[in-house]
Amino acid sequence: MKKILFLLSLILSISCNTETKTEASKEVKSTKNDSLPNFGIVIHGGAGTILKENMSDSLEQAYKAKLEEAIRTGHKILANGGTAVEAVQKTINVMENSPLFNAGKGAVFTNEGTNELDASIMDGSNLNAGAVAGVTTIKNPINLAYEVMVNSEHVMLGGKGAERFAKEQGVEIVDPKYFYTEKRFQSLQRIKDKEKTELDHDGKTAFTDPFIKDSKFGTVGCAALDKNGNLAAGTSTGGMTNKRYNRIGDAPILGAGTYANNKTCAVSSTGWGEFFIRGMVAHDISAMMEYKGLSLQEAAREVIQKKIPELGGNGGIIAIDHNGNVAMEFNTAGMYRAKMNKEGELEIGLYKE
Repeated sequence: MKKILFLLSLILSISCNTETKTEASKEVKSTKNDSLPNFGIVIHGGAGTILKENMSDSLEQAYKAKLEEAIRTGHKILANGGTAVEAVQKTINVMENSPLFNAGKGAVFTNEGTNELDASIMDGSNLNAGAVAGVTTIKNPINLAYEVMVNSEHVMLGGKGAERFAKEQGVEIVDPKYFYTEKRFQSLQRIKDKEKTELDHDGKTAFTDPFIKDSKFGTVGCAALDKNGNLAAGTSTGGMTNKRYNRIGDAPILGAGTYANNKTCAVSSTGWGEFFIRGMVAHDISAMMEYKGLSLQEAAREVIQKKIPELGGNGGIIAIDHNGNVAMEFNTAGMYRAKMNKEGELEIGLYKE
């Protein structure tokens, strides 16, 4: 009987030790995963009347493929320990080099038949920033915005002066013909026939047309969190089709189109620029987080679903906070968007889902 009791006691002891080791192993594994540096990235390629019924399968796949190429470019930089600023810049380069988006190569035409490009970038670690407006010969405006941030005492440069600075910094210059695309040129011709101003991507007109809320907005942007806990955001655009008088929208304006602060979040906007400037959309989201204690999603929803519509505008934002939480908020029918976290999980969206 004693032998039987001894054997039962031994079996019970082994079983308990095994369970303890298993639980300990699980705890160690969990701690190991949690201790990995957090990082993430989110992008947009414009918001507006993006409806599946108006999109061919081939065009839909083209947008998805380019969005994936862009975000994977930035994600790789972050995964390898690169900075959020670098990830933002290189990610936006991919979209600037594609005719699909109203930025860089795909920039829309002004009333004069030229292309005027705007961009901005901001480093959340020190609130340093750079922006350019109304440039006509810069292949990648976001690169010039970066040079303004790191190699000048200024925040924003415009027009010919910005292009002079670009030459001094060795930023790639192109002939204005580089920005010509037949699709964008034909859009200008249609609008000039009406002698009105059209927002990018659609036949609805701005300022005087009550159907403005049904139109799309073309801009590209990126926000990122790197392994060092630093945030950055950037935005690039060709502006508004048929724009006059060297009109400048929200994309190059810090606090409106772009904002980054390590205390809160990094934001890039896409929308009817005049309203995003008046609402200071990007900074407003950060301020609500800092001063009211709102979460990123709560702040983004408050600004995009309430404040901007009350002013009469529409559009959307993408953002990431200092904890890696992401918001992709918009009040239009759709927004070209994508996000990736540290695990490499990818999510791409075009329509309101």
